[in-house]
Amino acid sequence: MIGDTLEKEIDKINHGILTDGEIKKRRGVMIYPSTRPLNRTLEYCSSPYIQGVTGNLKGVLELLRDSNINPSSKGYPSLLELTEEEMEKLVTAIILRNPKTTNQEIIGDIFLIKMYNKLEDAREMSAKINACSRLGDPNTALQFCMEISSAKKKVESIHVKYRQHIVSALKFVAEAKKIQGRDYVIINAKQNIKETIIGTIASILSNSKLYEEGTSVITLAYSDDEKIKISARNVGKQGRNVRDLLANITSKFQGEVGGHEYAAGCLIKQEHEEKFIEDLRKNLEIEVIRI
Repeated sequence: MIGDTLEKEIDKINHGILTDGEIKKRRGVMIYPSTRPLNRTLEYCSSPYIQGVTGNLKGVLELLRDSNINPSSKGYPSLLELTEEEMEKLVTAIILRNPKTTNQEIIGDIFLIKMYNKLEDAREMSAKINACSRLGDPNTALQFCMEISSAKKKVESIHVKYRQHIVSALKFVAEAKKIQGRDYVIINAKQNIKETIIGTIASILSNSKLYEEGTSVITLAYSDDEKIKISARNVGKQGRNVRDLLANITSKFQGEVGGHEYAAGCLIKQEHEEKFIEDLRKNLEIEVIRI
């Protein structure tokens, strides 16, 4: 449920999971992992994406300095080790960098689950499982869930590689030329972002507060089989029906479409790249936004 961002429903629907799994719940800033040194957590933080901090070590140290959080001889504390005052200052520093973010959006429940005889942030465990699948190694993810000792080190390595892909992709997006218009942005990453994570990047951007609510964020990336993976996300729960939008355009190119009105994706052949973007732009310009 956490991997599918349904953690707010756990208490209401599946409270028994918390009891049966001996899961501990804490209140804190919704960046993860909450159990690792804060400087590393912030550097690789993509949910929320903090402009000037995510993927930027200098920006991380400036934020920590502004929060008056200093390292000890053992290094920086983890999120769970912060005092109430330090937590408040950290929240303030993050909001100053993301002015559209509210306290309610970045403060919530942190679930700690026991794996390999240690309490771990459930969001990090979910991210590791997801990383294995995204990088083509679901067998290791399954072994990790079963707590097979040989899988732990391998998962760590895969997760580090995956996070580097994400940070690298976000850096590319920050500097890339974008096609922008009224309530839409198109980012054509071509071969610069792996097609298995282009949807993740679209999701991060749509949740980043970089764009106004109702904006359609559409990303494109080449796949190995001479196709293009397109991922579309809406900022918030307003705006265009992106599934219908992609379905209308890809019907001309015999493409495959999936998803729903706020998050959808499709596959087309690379030979249709320019015509697809041209048609996409025309449709975005003339489409009437639903209120």
